[in-house]
Amino acid sequence: MKALVLKSYGGLDKVEFADISRPAINPDEILVQVLAAGLNPIDYMIPKGMFKPIMPLQLPHTVGSDLAGIVVETGSRVTRFKVGDAVFASIFDLPGGSLAEFASVPEYAAALKPANLDFVQAASIPMVGLTSWQALHERMQLRPGQKVFIPAGSGGIGTFAIQLAKHLGATVGTTTSSVNVDLVRSLGADVVVDYKKQHVEQVLQGYDAVLGTIRGDALEKSLAILQPGSKVVSLIGPPDAAFARARGMNFFMKIVFGLLSAKIIRRAKKHDASYSFLFLRPDGRQLAQIGDLLATGGIRPVIDKVFAFDQAKDGLAYLEQGRAKGKVVVQMKQ
Repeated sequence: MKALVLKSYGGLDKVEFADISRPAINPDEILVQVLAAGLNPIDYMIPKGMFKPIMPLQLPHTVGSDLAGIVVETGSRVTRFKVGDAVFASIFDLPGGSLAEFASVPEYAAALKPANLDFVQAASIPMVGLTSWQALHERMQLRPGQKVFIPAGSGGIGTFAIQLAKHLGATVGTTTSSVNVDLVRSLGADVVVDYKKQHVEQVLQGYDAVLGTIRGDALEKSLAILQPGSKVVSLIGPPDAAFARARGMNFFMKIVFGLLSAKIIRRAKKHDASYSFLFLRPDGRQLAQIGDLLATGGIRPVIDKVFAFDQAKDGLAYLEQGRAKGKVVVQMKQ
């Protein structure tokens, strides 16, 4: 089968198409014919080697994390799916990849595709949906009336997280450029800061939670908007010791990550806030709950561009430019 494969670390130049064997499935897995694959920033970061200490890969490795497609084979212990089912899933941090004609998916990672979404729309959801769910619903435990700051509101995570936060009853502050103000307001953003003209800490105050999505000093600056007892959940690091423990890392790595996160934890404590690092875990049952929200129209996909399978590298390069409004998706077949 055809797949987009990382053969050695070094960036997208080391990613190329190859003919590889169709995956053999285990008893608790399904084999999915991939019809569309959603792209995420981590899909171009991994080839650079940025996650080698956290996610050591066996190369060559098929690129991609999110998919939507049709079940063509089921393992002997699979009970939730049958051949012919339309499904979507994130296989992030698992052995295979989604930018291929077929992918093996653990049963626990998949969910039935919402009937009102096509495969391109469904493929845009898993990573941003699960990340937002695990950050806002699980980790922050957002409640009606609370205020959450979700920067980069027009990006892949932002466009979904804003909608989920509104579903949870929160007031949402976000940042974007002036050209995207109408987009983020249409998704439910209550307060929009034009980052080219305004400083977040001068506009937003009394927030209960911050979702860290932007590298650099943006996370530390956002501490100034928090009220006592607030929560900071970062998707971009630094990783903390709790993350190392959750992944079963050795004592040395726990110390390293503890040191890396010490500064932001200390500064958060000065604002009577807690800090934690979130690393997505695939979860089909959560994805099914997200699917229910999509099926009722409570949340809608936001898609910037769709690339053909043979243009998948162009899609990754476009995403890396950082200007996408919503998600970028690769469509394998019409």
